[in-house]
Amino acid sequence: MMNKELDLAAAVATLRDGMTIGFSGWGPRRKPMALVREILRSDLKDLTVVGYGGPEIGMLCAAGKVKRAIYGFVSLDKIPLEAHFRKAREAGTIEAEELDEGLLLLGLRAAAERVPFAPTLVGLGTDVMANNPHLKTVTSPYDPSQVFLAMPAIYLDVALIHVNRADRRGNTQTDGPDPYFDGLMARAAKQVIVSTEVLCDRIDESFPEGAQTSLFNRLNVSAVVHAAAGAHPTTLHNAYGWDMKHLAAYSAAAGEEGGWQAYMEQFVLPGEAAYLEKLGGAEAVARLPIPLF
Repeated sequence: MMNKELDLAAAVATLRDGMTIGFSGWGPRRKPMALVREILRSDLKDLTVVGYGGPEIGMLCAAGKVKRAIYGFVSLDKIPLEAHFRKAREAGTIEAEELDEGLLLLGLRAAAERVPFAPTLVGLGTDVMANNPHLKTVTSPYDPSQVFLAMPAIYLDVALIHVNRADRRGNTQTDGPDPYFDGLMARAAKQVIVSTEVLCDRIDESFPEGAQTSLFNRLNVSAVVHAAAGAHPTTLHNAYGWDMKHLAAYSAAAGEEGGWQAYMEQFVLPGEAAYLEKLGGAEAVARLPIPLF
């Protein structure tokens, strides 16, 4: 299919209850938040969510849409533990599979390579296996004295990924020095839905600069959604910084009676156009300073 463009509602309408969904980015960085907000507006439920988590996991937990979460962490960086996720975790309303960052990477890599597990030394001699009793070990077929943790593949039904630029055929470009693990997410998934700041007819594929910003093949992509400021309130490299004031107010809502519903009514339910208007428009988002480390 040469034209994969869909709007937010049509893209999310392709999802089904009970799916395992991977989210691109890292904490409060390059998250597909416009797609997340559309899921919040939908009737989807019983989801398994996978990622190096940020507000996407917290929001979906707060809305009661998560059955199970698989994560390396769930953090807003300056706010170390995502408050709505913490509330759900402590209440026991979700099943949680806590992995370290390396094991999550290996699980995605195994799925991307279509193998059932990845042998690793990561986790041996720690409490990882005590806290994850389903994890098993495997003995090397070459040296019986070598025992490895067998990290199972984390297969995704769909990956949601936000990029800087895309064309209608599914070619993408993601700026910034850190690809995180978006490429693995794409290859571990049966389908990929991309949201993009800029949508064009044909992307500039100049080599090597253009090629280096393409993290996965367009054949992985099933839908492309134009979503200006689609990563807000997280940061998008070379485009805008995170909105820590917004994230702080969102986090505070977790401790307030009716706080989540108030956030939904103010920022989510009215739709993306109203969301952008409340922020002062895409131009105001573009002025958010990009954090330096």
